[in-house]
Amino acid sequence: MTDIEKLESSILADIDTASDEAALEAVRVAALGKKGSISEVMKTLGRMSNEERKEMGPKLNGLKTAIADAIASRKEILKREAIEKRLVSETTDVTLPVRQSPAEAGRIHPISQVMDEITAIFADMGFSVAEGPDIETDYYNFVALNFPEGHPAREMHDTFFMEPDENGERKVLRTHTSPVQIRTMETQEPPIRIVIPGKTYRFDSDATHSPMFHQLEGLVIDKSANIANLKWVLEEFCKAFFEVDAVKMRFRPSFFPFTEPSLEVDIQCDRSGNEVRFGEGDDWMEILGCGMVHPNVLRNCNLDPDVYQGFAWGMGIDRIAMLKYGMPDLRDFFNADVRWIRHYGFRPLDIPTLFGGLSG
Repeated sequence: MTDIEKLESSILADIDTASDEAALEAVRVAALGKKGSISEVMKTLGRMSNEERKEMGPKLNGLKTAIADAIASRKEILKREAIEKRLVSETTDVTLPVRQSPAEAGRIHPISQVMDEITAIFADMGFSVAEGPDIETDYYNFVALNFPEGHPAREMHDTFFMEPDENGERKVLRTHTSPVQIRTMETQEPPIRIVIPGKTYRFDSDATHSPMFHQLEGLVIDKSANIANLKWVLEEFCKAFFEVDAVKMRFRPSFFPFTEPSLEVDIQCDRSGNEVRFGEGDDWMEILGCGMVHPNVLRNCNLDPDVYQGFAWGMGIDRIAMLKYGMPDLRDFFNADVRWIRHYGFRPLDIPTLFGGLSG
């Protein structure tokens, strides 16, 4: 076997064993590239005699053509194999169920849903939504709301205090959303009709309490606001939120530093079965506190209590969500358990509306 035949045999073997197009390209460069094995032999033609050149020239050109054809042929085979392999790996089994889209698989947290429900109800009554900071001064969280220094009512709130600042003042994580009432009355002329949903913080934790929870407060300030208006607003809210045609409510005397008179509100319910039903039965359940805004609070906001009066109320959003949707443990709201959110969550496109139904 001549040297050319040995070279051809070696290159063809390399072509046949190339496993992919990258390996085949490496064989082509090694044989036909500038410094390839065939190219190096071609360079020797100039040093040959005329007779040798006439004999070797056609052989080398034939070798070059044969190798190029073999590479092209192998390249086509590798392309087909790559396509077949890709088709096997990317095959879709049409007998499998269709995967849910993100809009179908995702869920809205019940707290977000209930906040939207509440906003829809009160917006329909002409209320706007107000917000404020989670970290508050003692003045806005207590003093302006008729909790003077040393007042025993401060013990009603298990407060998270921050480290003292450079002035020695200790800010707090707000224990209620009431500071937003003060901030609104300081900056907005009456009449005022706002609801304030938001996070609040108290040092308490069990099946029905959480260190961080959600609260909704409402405030109305004008020259003629009265208890009758307050009762109507709360009754209409309860009917819309619990989606019942009628509901009985019971107002009991209570105490809150920022309202006078102060009232606790119970709602008629039936607890005889496995679930609580509102608007029927002979039982009662407390759901919120309310009252007429204390004159001292109005004075603290530079409003004359002889001219303006108002009413306010507050409720736990987490609590009314538990009551409406039958959730037994408040701590589950914050455990990030995907099974829980799949069970109690709401579809993203089920937007609460008064005409379409709040709970979707």
